[in-house]
Amino acid sequence: MSFLSPLPGTMLYGLSRIIRGGAALCRHTAPARVQCERRYSVAHRPRDYALPNPTWNPDTKRLYEELNRDRSWRRLPSYEEFARSRPSISPEADRKTRLFTRNLDQDGIGFEYCMFYNEAEKRTVCIFQPGPYLGGLTGHTHGGCIATIIDATVGTGIVHSIGPAMTANLNIDYQNPIPLGSTVIIDSQVEKVDGRKVYTSCQVRSHDDAVLHNKATALYITLKSGESEAQL
Repeated sequence: MSFLSPLPGTMLYGLSRIIRGGAALCRHTAPARVQCERRYSVAHRPRDYALPNPTWNPDTKRLYEELNRDRSWRRLPSYEEFARSRPSISPEADRKTRLFTRNLDQDGIGFEYCMFYNEAEKRTVCIFQPGPYLGGLTGHTHGGCIATIIDATVGTGIVHSIGPAMTANLNIDYQNPIPLGSTVIIDSQVEKVDGRKVYTSCQVRSHDDAVLHNKATALYITLKSGESEAQL
């Protein structure tokens, strides 16, 4: 099935177009990443949750492998510990604090996802498989969980392309429900930077690009050097 299937009123470009072209591996974040890695011994290194596990369905695995083979995209590791995701925080600061999207101990029941970043396009793609604990009243993925993974994807892309930032506004157009256990592609891109304001766009599409589930726009505000989130 082609990834370039059009939908009424919009043309979905698809994963096959996403992974074509682009620049080589992202370099500007490498030093910080290496520094963060060195803070942990091999014995105490947290688990990377962005790697395949037995609960991933065939579509999630296939999309992961396609992006992982393309060197214009860099896979972003994901860990349960909040300190692990923030190089400015000591790993000993609070071992009990976790990322919201990585707060369950059992695979497959909550947020199953992996992200890839394309430096040349300032673009972030998340392959997302919602587990049964993310259900809403309709039996599909809860709208709040969809907003969470969109915010996580967009925010991650901004951090890697520009720097730390906080969400100021997130607008989501819910068009088609996302079945629990299915695989969707969250495709986010930085559209414009105006001072500290970062404007982005995002689409959530089915794994085969046949269904547009959500469209979103967001405004983020970058943090000044030394500024804490509470001061924003």
